[in-house]
Amino acid sequence: MKRYKKYIMPYLASFILAPVLMLSEVVGEVALPRLMSLIINNGVANHDTSYIIAVGLCMIGMALVMIIGGVGGAYFSSKASICFTSDLRDDLFAKVQEFSFNNIDQFSTGSLVTRLTNDLQQIQMVVMMFLRMAFRSPGMFVGALIMALTMNARLAVVILVVIPLLSAAIAFLMITAYPLFGVMQQKIDRLNSGIQESLTNVRVVKSFVREDFEKDKFRAMNLDLKESSLKAMNIVITTMPVMMLAMNITTLVVVWNGGNLIIAGDMPVGDLTAFTTYIVQILSSLMMLSMVFLNGARAMASVKRINEVMDTQIDLTDENAARKDLQVQKGRIEFQNVSFSYSADADEKVLEHISFTVEPGKIVGIIGTTGSGKTTLVQLIPRLYDVTEGRVLVDGVDVRDYSLRNLRNGVGMVLQKNELFSGTIEENLRWGDEQASMEEVRKMAESAQADEFVLSFADGYQTEIEQGGTNVSGGQKQRLCIARALLKRPKILILDDSTSAVDTATEAKIREAFHTTLKDTTKIIIAQRIGSVEEADQILVMDDGKIIGMGTHEELLASCEAYQDIYYSQRDQERQVSA
Repeated sequence: MKRYKKYIMPYLASFILAPVLMLSEVVGEVALPRLMSLIINNGVANHDTSYIIAVGLCMIGMALVMIIGGVGGAYFSSKASICFTSDLRDDLFAKVQEFSFNNIDQFSTGSLVTRLTNDLQQIQMVVMMFLRMAFRSPGMFVGALIMALTMNARLAVVILVVIPLLSAAIAFLMITAYPLFGVMQQKIDRLNSGIQESLTNVRVVKSFVREDFEKDKFRAMNLDLKESSLKAMNIVITTMPVMMLAMNITTLVVVWNGGNLIIAGDMPVGDLTAFTTYIVQILSSLMMLSMVFLNGARAMASVKRINEVMDTQIDLTDENAARKDLQVQKGRIEFQNVSFSYSADADEKVLEHISFTVEPGKIVGIIGTTGSGKTTLVQLIPRLYDVTEGRVLVDGVDVRDYSLRNLRNGVGMVLQKNELFSGTIEENLRWGDEQASMEEVRKMAESAQADEFVLSFADGYQTEIEQGGTNVSGGQKQRLCIARALLKRPKILILDDSTSAVDTATEAKIREAFHTTLKDTTKIIIAQRIGSVEEADQILVMDDGKIIGMGTHEELLASCEAYQDIYYSQRDQERQVSA
């Protein structure tokens, strides 16, 4: 609970006022039946109109107080629960933003979405319910029980027999429901992940005519969730009728015995009316508590899932960085005997004994077969992952000694999978530099060969990008992402196969900008086409996580068999296409 104290303290007044105000309803609910019995026993029996009016006005006044207390309690409980959950959601999202790629891999995207939405909604609902019922249900239970015992202790014995039975039912509800709700939330995770995957890849689904397959897959996941939900809800379905039956039987027994007492002249009629109401209040308060416990069981499953995220140890931080204030100045890169594997206990390494140096302002091309480790290699520079062995140096300093912010501010990346965000084109480009002038934005767009097609849109740079950039082509998306990286004016620019959807003429114009706009920036270009890197100052040829060739285009053509194979095969393909 210490973790959640910080979300309670700013709204402590609301957390206190909500249950206190709800107590006014309890006082009224406990007092009103007694006042009604007095009207029946004294006012009606004695035909005393003034007594009835006096007590009736008292009841009306008490009802007004109950309304004010009920509305106030509902308001403050809503405010407290919503603010509590909002602050918790902020911190949870902030925690996820700090995750390394390895941390994110531990959770599916769908699972994280569920935890940030559905799980937090469950917690919010229970906090609200608890604030409304925390004092109300126990207060009603205790107050009604005292009133019942005061009015007729012998008749109240009936309820004392039923209470342990209902308490046992509530305990059973808690014990059996809790694990089932945990399973249900996992099924929601799976369903959300499936929905996200299907919608994200909707173009692939349609192009391969796999709609029926996706429908069947979704139907299976949805059925699985339905069965898990029904299994959890069956506990409620079976428990609640039993509790209702116990309440009705108890009421019937009380009315029967009370009726006999009235006939015998041992109990006034008004007292039986009030006593019956108190019995219903006692049993209803237990029913309300059971609902609180039921929803509490589901919320506890959600709390456990929230805690899993909050307790995740972030395995990539700059806490031990020796030079946090240092910024990337030149962009010199050096790999010293670097090896890497995604898992510490993995036998197979993705990269093995990589060593090379890139001088500031130079262009380095990286080429190799799919899965050779090219992308993994460049992700070590801005510390998206940490090396398993060896060191990566930027400007002669181990990347682990920089603060993550300063290191990544000095590195611009255009990833293999280009992503744009909802908003205008200008807003997307300004991710590179929020303070850039419009002139600078357009200049970098021109360098990335994006300005012309952007201006062809009716709204130009104010054109809205749909989620995921679905309203622009693959080549347009790549050029916008390159412009975004150029606007950052990084000391190191990494292009991970980011011109694959661009024609060769456009790509050549983009490369020309590297010698003008970013002449002092160190550039690393991962490509499939040798034509994209043949003008580089240095080319690395990779295969199976190792560098098998290093040099200029001419040197590799003369000495590297793998490079020769790639070069001549691509040249033959180009001849066939042109023919």
